[in-house]
Amino acid sequence: MRSVLQPQKLISVDAAPKRGGRLMRVRFWGTRGSIATPGPSTNYFGGNTSCVELTTANGDLLIFDCGTGAHRLAAELMAQGKKAIHSNILLGHTHWDHIQGFPFFSPAFVKVNTAAIYGPEGSRGSLHDVLAGQMEYTYFPVELDQLPAAITYHDLTEGIHTIGGARVATQFLNHPAMTVGYRVEADGVAVVYLVDHEPFSDELWRAGAEPGRIESILHEGDRRHATFMADADLVIHDAQYTPEEYRLKKTWGHSTYDYVVQIAAAAGVRRVALTHHDPSHDDHVIADIERKARTLALKCGTGLEVFCAYEGCELVLEPHATLKPFVTADPFQASVARRRFHIVVVDDQPDTLTMVVRALEDEQYTVSTATSGQEALRMIDEQKPDLVVLDYKMSGMDGLAVMKTLRAKPETQSLPVLMLTAMTDEPSTRAGFDAGVTDYVTKPFSIPQLTARVRACLARTHPL
Repeated sequence: MRSVLQPQKLISVDAAPKRGGRLMRVRFWGTRGSIATPGPSTNYFGGNTSCVELTTANGDLLIFDCGTGAHRLAAELMAQGKKAIHSNILLGHTHWDHIQGFPFFSPAFVKVNTAAIYGPEGSRGSLHDVLAGQMEYTYFPVELDQLPAAITYHDLTEGIHTIGGARVATQFLNHPAMTVGYRVEADGVAVVYLVDHEPFSDELWRAGAEPGRIESILHEGDRRHATFMADADLVIHDAQYTPEEYRLKKTWGHSTYDYVVQIAAAAGVRRVALTHHDPSHDDHVIADIERKARTLALKCGTGLEVFCAYEGCELVLEPHATLKPFVTADPFQASVARRRFHIVVVDDQPDTLTMVVRALEDEQYTVSTATSGQEALRMIDEQKPDLVVLDYKMSGMDGLAVMKTLRAKPETQSLPVLMLTAMTDEPSTRAGFDAGVTDYVTKPFSIPQLTARVRACLARTHPL
């Protein structure tokens, strides 16, 4: 095992040819979350924010996130002396720690180069406008539209895409902003990038089910998350918090190592790189997380390899004949950005009702309200909405009773319902899904968390 006191930089986990060999390569340029933390206590695992380079066998360049680590990656690309650099930048989302390296991405300052930038639809503005915001002259001397390279912008929803010669699947993550994970399939391997994601449920496994299997996962969101990474050769996953820290930082949008290890083992993943290290964690803390994660992986008994990502780490991925491509019933979800949706919000608590309505109206949804289950059912019968946001516990007819009535009618059997609840125990969660709930938002929740889940729910259930 590596020691942070005597680090041995990992050139490749697999036996691999020299850099000219025709295999997929992954290299970490930034592994820190939230804010860059340079200094002697972070020298080993690194202090730059998220940036990972993936190069396919035919030379396609995919860059996951563009945090401060992108500065050194850019210098390396320029030093290679290529006539033109064609990069694909895949942003998980546009929080600052994931984009603050882009103004220093030097290939964008060269006219013959190109950059295709991908990111999730759903920010307050287009991808171009969000990136341009941090390059306004007030903050940076060169504005985005002044960059000489040919830059294109691609706002993504969930679906299957072709980027370069790679098949790339996208799926929404659980974060207080619209965030996507990427699954890249090329060269006989699959690499999955899942950064800024937290568990959907406090309980991972259904009571009475055999732990360690995807079908035993309690929450549909966590089950979907595991399916997305199934059989991957490498999963790069957010593990910012320890389990103890997560209790105080729930809804902040990040995972713990134990969640990642257990769900990856259930999904048959071969190797996990834990990343997005908390800025308060020095090298010794991260090394301790790595030891605990490896111990847990051994207990899972699937052969899962686990390590904490560090700057300079380079992996060469060997193809295997048994790769199973990710399959989804909806290979492409149409944009929901320019569509108007009608949402019914049902809650008997005035303060909660007012807060939810205000948040949804700020997002330009048309909102109707009901303060009881009976009122909600009458309203839905009169005009079927696109989505129902429903409180679990209400006086009189509670949320479960409303759900059972909706699902008993052919016209509302598939109506998406997002349930609000403070009841996070396994029996309550299972009862809601058994009654037909589409998704849960657990109280207390943040407004960004709620609106991100609403948009994801609409995108999945209302294709054009």
